[in-house]
Amino acid sequence: MPRCPETKRSGTSCRDRPAEHDRPPRGGRRLSATRRGARLARLLATEQLRSWGLPLEDAGRVIAELAANAALHGYVPGRDFRIMLTVTGDTLRIEVADARGDVLPRVPERTDESEAGRGLLLVEAIAIRWGVQVGPFPRKTVWAEVALTGT
Repeated sequence: MPRCPETKRSGTSCRDRPAEHDRPPRGGRRLSATRRGARLARLLATEQLRSWGLPLEDAGRVIAELAANAALHGYVPGRDFRIMLTVTGDTLRIEVADARGDVLPRVPERTDESEAGRGLLLVEAIAIRWGVQVGPFPRKTVWAEVALTGT
C-alpha cells in the first residue's frame, strides 16, 4: 500500500482523505479500433468486473457490442477507442468513446429483415438506459447503464 505522508501545505493527512474502498470503482483503457481491440476490450473489462466482484453476463454483452461498434463504425486510421467503466450504487456505467462523432449509432427498425445491425437492440433490451454524447470534436461517447441487481 502506498504511503501517504502528512502534507504541511494543505494541512490534510491520509486520515482526512476518503479511503480508496469508499470511492466508486472506476477503470478505463485505450485500445486499437480493430476487431482485436474490441475483443480485448471485452476480455479486459469483464476481468475488471470480476476483480470488483460484479456480475458479468449482461454487462459483458453490452461491453462487447459497444466495443465492436467502436471498432467497426468508429474506426479512423491511427486513432484508438476508449472504454470506461464506473460503478455508482447498483449501476454500472459503460462508456465507449471513438473518433467518429460524425457517425451516430442508429437502432434499426424492428421489422427490418437484415440479420446485421441488431446489437443496439440488445443494448436497448439489457441497459436501464443508453445514449450518445457528441464531443469534443471529433469524438463521440456511446454509453449504457446496466443494473447490477435484478431488474
